[in-house]
Amino acid sequence: MSLPKEAEDELPGFEVPTQVIEKKDGQSSKKKSSGGFQSMGFSFPILRGIAKRGYKQPTPIQRKTIPLALDNKDVVAMARTGSGKTACFVLPILEKLISPNHKTLPGKNLRALIFSPTRELALQTIKFVRELGKFTGLTSVAILGGESIDQQFGLMSGDIPDIVVATPGRFLHICIEMNLKLDNIKTVVFDEADRLFELGFGEQLRELVARLPSTRQTLLFSATLPKMLVEFARAGLSDPVLLRLDVDWKLPSTLWLGWIIVRAELKTAALLLLLEKVLTSNTPQAVVFAATKHHVEYLHLILQKVGISSTYAYSGLDSSARKIALGKFTNKRCSVLIVTDVAARGLDLPSLDTVINYNFPAKPKLFVHRVGRSARAGRSGRAFSLVAAEDVAHLLDLQLFLGAELINPSQVNENGTACPSGVWGSMSTTALELRHQDVMAWEKNHSEIEDAARVCGRGWQQYIKWREPASADANKRAKLVNLPSLVHPFLLEEGQDAVVELVDKIKNFRPKGTILELTGRNDSPMYLAMKAKRRVHGKTVQKTRENKDGMGDNVLQENSLTTINKPEKGRGKRKKEAVRDENYIPHFASDQHTETGMSVNFAAGASQAELDMGVDCGDGERVRKSQMRWDRKRKKMVHVDPDGGRKMIRTESGGRVPASYRSGRYDEWKRRNHTSELDEDDTRAKSKQPSEFRPRWVKHNERIAKKKVDASSREMRDKQQIVKERLRRDKVKQKLKFKSRGKKKKK
Repeated sequence: MSLPKEAEDELPGFEVPTQVIEKKDGQSSKKKSSGGFQSMGFSFPILRGIAKRGYKQPTPIQRKTIPLALDNKDVVAMARTGSGKTACFVLPILEKLISPNHKTLPGKNLRALIFSPTRELALQTIKFVRELGKFTGLTSVAILGGESIDQQFGLMSGDIPDIVVATPGRFLHICIEMNLKLDNIKTVVFDEADRLFELGFGEQLRELVARLPSTRQTLLFSATLPKMLVEFARAGLSDPVLLRLDVDWKLPSTLWLGWIIVRAELKTAALLLLLEKVLTSNTPQAVVFAATKHHVEYLHLILQKVGISSTYAYSGLDSSARKIALGKFTNKRCSVLIVTDVAARGLDLPSLDTVINYNFPAKPKLFVHRVGRSARAGRSGRAFSLVAAEDVAHLLDLQLFLGAELINPSQVNENGTACPSGVWGSMSTTALELRHQDVMAWEKNHSEIEDAARVCGRGWQQYIKWREPASADANKRAKLVNLPSLVHPFLLEEGQDAVVELVDKIKNFRPKGTILELTGRNDSPMYLAMKAKRRVHGKTVQKTRENKDGMGDNVLQENSLTTINKPEKGRGKRKKEAVRDENYIPHFASDQHTETGMSVNFAAGASQAELDMGVDCGDGERVRKSQMRWDRKRKKMVHVDPDGGRKMIRTESGGRVPASYRSGRYDEWKRRNHTSELDEDDTRAKSKQPSEFRPRWVKHNERIAKKKVDASSREMRDKQQIVKERLRRDKVKQKLKFKSRGKKKKK
């Protein structure tokens, strides 16, 4: 969990209007926290679990967050991936739950809730909780969607655990079915909070927050939190402390980035060549991120054909299959893990050093989470991205977000030095074409790969329809960018340096003159005319070439504060220089690109996608009018609430049901398992009226009620039951007759 010294010394932040702990840009803190976890006031069982885990020194985000969490303050924290955010909320929860002040009665142990956006992240969190709390005696369970709900009924119906790690949809379902009381919750945590809202869990979270007590403590954590926390303010925070560390870094300093330019149809061949280069004895494993599950299955079949052991996981896969896939990769039983963005958040893969983006991510913060699976906790790592022509605009947006520049391969010094981070280049055309022919042969000769490739193409067409587009400025600049044709220095083999240098010389070679000038006589009229033409237009041509070359070297060159003097058309005058004084305030914020990349703007995108269409017949117009009513306050027609004023929530399957809807599955589970547990209301009622001291009129009322039930049930009896009832009555009458005759004879 420790970071390099330079990562601990300088932690830039930002200024916010509420209570803030910050370090302003351009300043470094001279004070350094002394001591480790022992100085934070943890009890012996917690320190024992920390030592068992192997942690020695807290990270910067842990030094800032843990004391605040122990003081029961609401915290909204952001730090880069791999900085130890999970321990920031797990350790305070364990410490507060084992204290004598927080002891509760049996059956009311549910005291801490941790919400995660994905099942994989929830499983990793529950593992982390159990390892750190091994010596505390606290119990914890995971409530995840896609697993057996009956088994989860058993976990929550007996001895209720102290800590629950859950996904919001399934936990809300459990709360409604079992009528769980959340009055004893002390702390609630939203891990990867921005992703929870992006995935559409807003309705479930608001319903769960309404069930929680007002005295709870709320903690929000993520690696990409926007400055304007509008959506998170709805979670019920009270005077939160905002912590945003590593705003300027965004990525670990030990992470090496490489951009490989390749045509879209050659991406599969480029991936195979890259894996052959990357998978060595030192780095035996790699994670490949793809856009859709169809790409994942297609790449898995291709790697099987090549002979590279691989496994895959995506959101539509069964939960047990996803566990098996991640277990195989963690235990080093396969070399490549192919996943979608479901594995881009929070997963800690200790042996991972290489990440490859097969499909370029549409959002900058998604790229941060993807490559954040590598270079964690101070380790080194590298991330490769395959960039097609359609991805260049997104790459430019990403560079603005990171505040970095793209380095041309011609600028790299090859005198035995290592390739720097941020270089973009291409691949060897010959090797790509040969490997692409193999891929085409596999698709042609194997029906399974052919079907997967066809489905993959259709899935990509659907994916690009809803993929978030790049900014308009990036699209404009992408048209002016000259893509590098030189091979990326990392992919160069021994003996190729001289060839690349020769190609570069041939490409940039400019003759000293035209053919007429070099071969003609000095006194020929053609030579004199060409010389005069070059004298007039030489400067303009040279200036144009320099501008084009400069655009290719630095694609992020911004317009300067002063305009360049250019001759006006038809006039000899020049434009005046636009001089800006020191008090000039730009109309864009300095961190505009950072906040745009981190923003949670799914609501704005949905509102822009609205489309009002008119009807083309009388019946449709009548139906539309029936769905409208006149609002006296707004003075206009508004839509009628289809829910009828009821509180509705969205289920795991996407449907809308009332918030108090119960399907009765928990009651069926109790009947099947013959549970003798009673609700609190039933136990109280029975305790007030013991069965052995019931008055006589109570039994009388019960007999009358039983007769009414029997009378109502007779109406629903079939023919055989009616016949049996009549036979029974006849037997009773005969017995009564025999008894009466015997009494008469005795008299």
